[in-house]
Amino acid sequence: MTTAFVLVNVQPGTEEEVLNKLKTFENIKEIYGIYGIYDLLVKIEADSLEKIKETVDLKLRKLDKVRSSITMIVIEKYTVTP
Repeated sequence: MTTAFVLVNVQPGTEEEVLNKLKTFENIKEIYGIYGIYDLLVKIEADSLEKIKETVDLKLRKLDKVRSSITMIVIEKYTVTP
């Protein structure tokens, strides 16, 4: 399984509209509203890097209200124990 996190900046006041569209995309597993330069943090999981690329390039970045994004591909997961 390949995982990526995408920071998404949207036009002011359109966070909920973009969020609702992102919820319909197959490989998007979690979405967080965040404060700062970016408005949303999106977790994508797919069987391959190519499917991650399709989700980001052909779907997420094509949304009208998305101004910019940064994609971070996970290379290794670490488990934290208390």
